[in-house]
Amino acid sequence: MQSLQSGRASRRPLVLLFALALLSAPLWNLARSSNWQQWDFERIYPVLKKRYGAAEDALPRVAAWQQLLRDSGALPEREQLAEVNRFFNRQIQFSDDIWVWEQDDYWATPVESLIRGAGDCEDYALAKYFTLRRLGVPSDKLRITYVKALRLNQAHMVLTYYATPGADPLVLDNIDGTIRPASQRSDLLPVYAFNAEGLYLPGAGGGKRSGDGKRLSRWQDVLRKMRAEGFVVGEG
Repeated sequence: MQSLQSGRASRRPLVLLFALALLSAPLWNLARSSNWQQWDFERIYPVLKKRYGAAEDALPRVAAWQQLLRDSGALPEREQLAEVNRFFNRQIQFSDDIWVWEQDDYWATPVESLIRGAGDCEDYALAKYFTLRRLGVPSDKLRITYVKALRLNQAHMVLTYYATPGADPLVLDNIDGTIRPASQRSDLLPVYAFNAEGLYLPGAGGGKRSGDGKRLSRWQDVLRKMRAEGFVVGEG
């Protein structure tokens, strides 16, 4: 993958982010296909109320997400990208983890972000990833990508979409709402990316897959939380 673009990001040093990605967790089972059954929101809503004490003013955002999934299922992938990118950029207000979760680094599930109505760059990328996966976009077309926002001189996370394995990926960003090819996002420098298939280092033809057996502990935490919420997500 070539250059990307910028956006708001956490203030943590970029080197630490990369080290965490490589060292933070043990082996995992790679999964090229996931059992993504229909999500039964009628059963999920009571779980959300019990688990999070979701306020009545927050549930309409979750209901809007449910409607997005209904309305976008039959759309071509490029239109799905646009709808999902637009939805979460509008529904979630950017805020640092320390203000939303009283933690320096917290990876929220889509529901957690929608209930709070706020999140940081990681939360936008995760919400878009899981929504597109539920709509049928294969995980090998999607990567959650850490970049350095050169203009801001800070770390950032975006979602990237590969139409084909060696394609110039499209960038879904919470700051620049226009989906652009990575080659037009020279203000972003890719550092590493991940999805259900593994971890990738930047490079031509989609980058080099690094360490088949490595996983991110926070990624696994998000998967566990989503399953506890009632969402069937397989290995992501």
